[in-house]
Amino acid sequence: MPAEPSMASPEDLEAANRLTHREILASLDEKVRPAHTALLVIDMQNDFCADGGLVSKDGRDISEAQAMARRLPRLIDTARAAGVLAVFVRCEYSSEGNAFLSDVWLEQAVRERKGGFTRIPVCARESWEGDWYADIRPAQGDLIVVKHRYDAFQGTNLDLLLRSHGIRTLVLTGVVTNVCVETTARAGFVRDYYIAVVEDGCAAYLPEDHMQTLRNVRRFFGIVPTIDQLCALWAPTQRAMGGRDGKA
Repeated sequence: MPAEPSMASPEDLEAANRLTHREILASLDEKVRPAHTALLVIDMQNDFCADGGLVSKDGRDISEAQAMARRLPRLIDTARAAGVLAVFVRCEYSSEGNAFLSDVWLEQAVRERKGGFTRIPVCARESWEGDWYADIRPAQGDLIVVKHRYDAFQGTNLDLLLRSHGIRTLVLTGVVTNVCVETTARAGFVRDYYIAVVEDGCAAYLPEDHMQTLRNVRRFFGIVPTIDQLCALWAPTQRAMGGRDGKA
């Protein structure tokens, strides 16, 4: 899948710029410059990625999630070195008293989750199931956002954190492509963030679900770069050219 959108004609870009109060970020390079970009790492937790987690126990194929998890640290490390803001998003669903589980949520769980949320806690706080998967976890200076729904903006301080840091572009990674990643991408787009969903930096449990989201994102919500493309742009030398420390 092409990572870049079709380049607009100079005439169309000029016309679009006349209609907005600030210059449009048209190219991948412009969109993901470290000074205004956040890397969102979504739901890389044992329940969704690990053998013995909820999804594995459900009998679903987690191999793509685990393969993606082996690729993701290179992107995270490169982003940090370039001065990109790293935001680790994790979910907490089950809790004492189940304060976050509505009747709507539980009805869906009864139909589709094989005991998840009802008999089996999901991503409970301070549990192995809710912990970060493998070595994909926040480092000093990274931000952490805890969510209770698919959308990382819903009921969280994510939007405030992003705007406080001058963020214009969200680069989304993690699981599951067609659920929390896509829901957050949509929510970010309607809040006027540029959206980039990393083609090989997120995963779903069915290949067709992953590909459908990428097609949908590219058509309606943003762009679909690869890890290699982003790492090439976020080489450590870019810190001097516009990383968050340099504030170019």
